[in-house]
Amino acid sequence: MYQRRKRLSLMMLPALVLVGCTAAPAPSTTTHSSSASSPNTRAPITIPEPSPVTSSADTSPHDPGTTATPSPSTEPSAVPLDAAHRQLATMSRKEKIGQVLMVGVPATGSNSADLSTITRNALGNVFLKGRSSAGSAATGEVVERINTAIVKGTAADITPYVATDQEGGNVQVLRGAGFSTLPTALVQGSWDSTTLTHRATEWGKELAAVGINLNLAPVADTVSSASFAPSNGPIGQWKREYGYTPKAVSKASQAFTKGIGAAGVDSVIKHFPGLGRVTQNTDIAENVIDTKTTRNDPYLEPFRAGIAAGNEWVMVSNSYYSKIDAKNIAPFSSTIMRGMLREDLGFTGVIISDDMCDATQLSPWGYATRAVRFFEAGGTMMLCVNAGKLGQISAALAEQAKKDPGFARLIDAAALKVLQAKQDEGS
Repeated sequence: MYQRRKRLSLMMLPALVLVGCTAAPAPSTTTHSSSASSPNTRAPITIPEPSPVTSSADTSPHDPGTTATPSPSTEPSAVPLDAAHRQLATMSRKEKIGQVLMVGVPATGSNSADLSTITRNALGNVFLKGRSSAGSAATGEVVERINTAIVKGTAADITPYVATDQEGGNVQVLRGAGFSTLPTALVQGSWDSTTLTHRATEWGKELAAVGINLNLAPVADTVSSASFAPSNGPIGQWKREYGYTPKAVSKASQAFTKGIGAAGVDSVIKHFPGLGRVTQNTDIAENVIDTKTTRNDPYLEPFRAGIAAGNEWVMVSNSYYSKIDAKNIAPFSSTIMRGMLREDLGFTGVIISDDMCDATQLSPWGYATRAVRFFEAGGTMMLCVNAGKLGQISAALAEQAKKDPGFARLIDAAALKVLQAKQDEGS
């Protein structure tokens, strides 16, 4: 089991900025996909795991039953609330929504419109997208400007997540002085675990030094064979796989995560339940379907092992899985997020989406529908690489929460989970 890093306090650390996430290799012009008042001054609040608000298109038999909110008379008033609950109780609906969204901004620097979007929508999570070769000093300045925009946008003093995507090979957002050149995952997977962990620790330190606390890596997808890899658009074509068996992928992805975590940076294992068997890339194609993966598939082992080892972030893919939930893409599937991740694998951390704004796979749905359905199905944090769409997404979530108390509880529960991830809970 890898050692979890000491969490940052919910209170903003003035000298340190943290970041959000993006996944997308692009050696050519194509991009690939892969953040209180005293408890004595208010009544205790309890945010239970909410009952699902089921989309009309999602009829999964695996949705859990309704969980009633305890009445004040039955709440154990002697039990103190943790910092995350206390923080949630002070937040406006806009601030709660801002905690469950992550917006992409250019790694080379945000323009005034991007920064305004962050502030206006009280966003608490950002990821550095695209490619930058400007080096660590310039990247640190980019992060500082993002942090300033986040502080302006919310009365709540909460550490943001600032992320990027440093996998290796074609998928390395940050380069230049202060950043190592990372080899492909396929090369990393050929190293022994000790070497990979050591190297990943150094890469993680480079990220932490510029204020990044979340890395949208490693890839836990298993490509079926070396001969199939060139036909596997999202992963194998770019050598993003660690190997061709679940055992090899599990071993290498955990070694990578252990190293990144030792540097104080969290990792996101992706793209659940796997993109190693499809041919098309959901970033640039519509109606991408995995026709092989089952609910108890052996290729789920890298995700299972990563969760058992302590990974607290999992990204769901944008693909359909016809043998699991033929009617819904993964970010709309309660079967995949609640049934498989929460129930089957016992995952209690943050379920983050892949990009749900610019990915071609999402083109049949409007932005409001995408956002609402993701949270209805059990998602925790929605990633949108297009800052220009965040305003309508935030407004749609607020409107749905206003008219539907059940949906409002879903947002509260997701925000609480994010706040708990940000809470200083030790190593």
